[in-house]
Amino acid sequence: MTAAALPSPVRWLMRQLLHVLVIALIITLVLMAVFGQPFGRTLLYCLSISFFCAAVINVLRYGLGWIRWQVLNRMGRAPAEPFDWPGWPLMVVCLVLGTAIGYTLGVEAGNLVTGLQERSLLTSPLRRVLSVMVIALIPGFGATLFFLSRHRIAAAEARAETLRRQAAETQLRLLESQLEPHMLFNTLANLRVLIGLDADRAQTMLDHLIAFLRATLSASRAEQHPLKDEFARLADYLALMQVRMGARLRFEFELPEALRELPVPPLLLQPLVENAIKHGLEPHVGGGTLRVRAALQDGDLCLDVEDDGAGFDPAAVPAAGGGFGTVQVRDRLNVACGPRARLELSRLDLSRPAGGGTRARIRMPVPAIAT
Repeated sequence: MTAAALPSPVRWLMRQLLHVLVIALIITLVLMAVFGQPFGRTLLYCLSISFFCAAVINVLRYGLGWIRWQVLNRMGRAPAEPFDWPGWPLMVVCLVLGTAIGYTLGVEAGNLVTGLQERSLLTSPLRRVLSVMVIALIPGFGATLFFLSRHRIAAAEARAETLRRQAAETQLRLLESQLEPHMLFNTLANLRVLIGLDADRAQTMLDHLIAFLRATLSASRAEQHPLKDEFARLADYLALMQVRMGARLRFEFELPEALRELPVPPLLLQPLVENAIKHGLEPHVGGGTLRVRAALQDGDLCLDVEDDGAGFDPAAVPAAGGGFGTVQVRDRLNVACGPRARLELSRLDLSRPAGGGTRARIRMPVPAIAT
């Protein structure tokens, strides 16, 4: 088992023991250099004293910190965490009491092991007690400053990460709010054209639109939904488009059972399907087939929207990376999945000067399924 796989309390305890060992070794080397004390016996006493000081200080800190939190909680001013930094006044009390008690217990434990009779604070004169306390408190204050600075750095990084996540979520919501009316306006424009050509089909299309909006608008308020729901919304939309295009529009879905529950941002594929119909199939006299498939490839989730329609000229794609649909998809991928996710556009048949179809592929890290 690696250190990263150990439970958090076990990792915390191991770090504390490592810190005690380092402090005891440093103090031993200092005492050897200054007073010429022997290494073995000095290290044993330093380890014993350091262990008991650290244990008692932590017990006092968390015990008194919990009592402080209970008192402040009743007053309505409690911090979020009961064992957060208690402040310097309470921490100084913990250091002084913990060092005095820990030093005494450590010396007595060392005496039991060695059979010697080293003086503890209880049997020492006041002058020696004060000098020992001053020397013993130096590592305690140094360790406290070190851990406090690490705690504050970690807290600042956590706050910064929270702010980055909130900013990303806000940007994602903004992008989604742009997508929904864009899709709706396109559909209404198509409906307006159909009203003048075939009123009955326009009424059928309007019924499909109402049903589609009821299902889609509620789903679009979620941050993520299963991939199977994304395909279901596309099926609703394509059924709506079939009312207008008739037999010119055909579509096929490929969604493996193992990928159905993977979470993805809602309406992620919608702009790509709209582009495939608008730029690929509608300009094509005979229409064509639109295929939407999901697959795993090289450890990534690949979502393909393909059509066998008019194709596209890569030189005609705007320098910014495409129109509203492709730009919107790229922005949402960057916000939701990071730089590893990307949108790739390609022609399916490069041998044909005209037509040839288009593939829009989303490649993204495989999202974890929430349990």
